[in-house]
Amino acid sequence: MKKIVLILTVVAALALVWYFWLKPQDYMVRAKLNSIPGTVNQTLKSWSNTLKEPNTMVQQGGLLHLSQRITFGDSIHEYDWHIAPVTDSTSRITVDIKDKEHSFMTRLKIPFMETNLEKRAKKTVMDFLTTLKEHEESIKITLMDQEELPPIPCACVNVKGPQSQKAKGMMENYTFLSDVLTKNNIALNGVPLIEVNQWDMENDQLDFNFCYPIVETGIAPNIKKVIFKTLEGTKGLKAIYNGNYITSDRAWYALLDHADREGIAVEKKPLEFFFNNPNMGGDALRWKTEVFMPIID
Repeated sequence: MKKIVLILTVVAALALVWYFWLKPQDYMVRAKLNSIPGTVNQTLKSWSNTLKEPNTMVQQGGLLHLSQRITFGDSIHEYDWHIAPVTDSTSRITVDIKDKEHSFMTRLKIPFMETNLEKRAKKTVMDFLTTLKEHEESIKITLMDQEELPPIPCACVNVKGPQSQKAKGMMENYTFLSDVLTKNNIALNGVPLIEVNQWDMENDQLDFNFCYPIVETGIAPNIKKVIFKTLEGTKGLKAIYNGNYITSDRAWYALLDHADREGIAVEKKPLEFFFNNPNMGGDALRWKTEVFMPIID
């Protein structure tokens, strides 16, 4: 009998040590999402920028793990967001939440009452899930067959900056590029496009060329800021993206997921062709972008 009591006492002591000092979170939230990991990742970062409470978002462990600190009054809550793919169109998130300054007291209260951390955690995660749902309803991604792209003579402007500012970089050069080509009697030959030179997924940074296809004349005039080049012909995975050009990179992640599932080697240098002028307004779901992810032979 004494042996049983001793064993139970040790087990209880170990459980208490784990619960109060070793357990990584004070509270956990789980949810299944109708989104792919890339969309969850990017929407989470955008949503973080809209919060009224001071917060920092740091990406760790690649696409699937992000850590965040949110300040509520005198409390700093740590959120560890873990994203896991489930199917080709769904994901699961697990959010580990900890009160950095009051963890012990929070854990002591949780079995007996709903703590402030729990209330805030439920509200915060629900706010994100609502934002994600609204975003998913504002875009559409359709995966297509592989397609061969021919060489394309272009006039381009190089742009570097945050991935979230891709559309801004395009719009800042949209009028400049079309006007300078018109003034130099260079005929356009297709819709504007971007060619990604480098995609730093870890830090959400891009180096890309914003281009207009042109009629090749064999003569490349010397125009400041403008690069004349011919995009090499390539075979690529294709998707149709409908929605605001600000978030057309959601199709990039969809193509990468598709390539991974099908065992297709691709180069993470997407091409996008834009068929609508955002300055004309209208329903963004009617805007069309053809997106290609080059296949590595």
